Amino acid sequence: MKGYVHARLGKQDRAILERLKKATGLSESEIVRQGLHLFARETERRSALDLAGTSVGCVKGGPSTLSTNPDHMDGFGE
Repeated sequence: MKGYVHARLGKQDRAILERLKKATGLSESEIVRQGLHLFARETERRSALDLAGTSVGCVKGGPSTLSTNPDHMDGFGE
């Protein structure tokens, strides 16, 4: 079952919506739906591992104890 949402838009928001409609050829409803999904993705909590993405494990040949040996932190941040 589909539901409806009514929103009041000011002149600036209405102009943005009109510009997006012309640029994309999408309906107002589709623009709003895509905006909701984009906002949801941007606000969901993600782990540091998720945020690091493909950079995890990209450095080869470093010390195997880098994350656990405090000696590797000597002079860091000074």
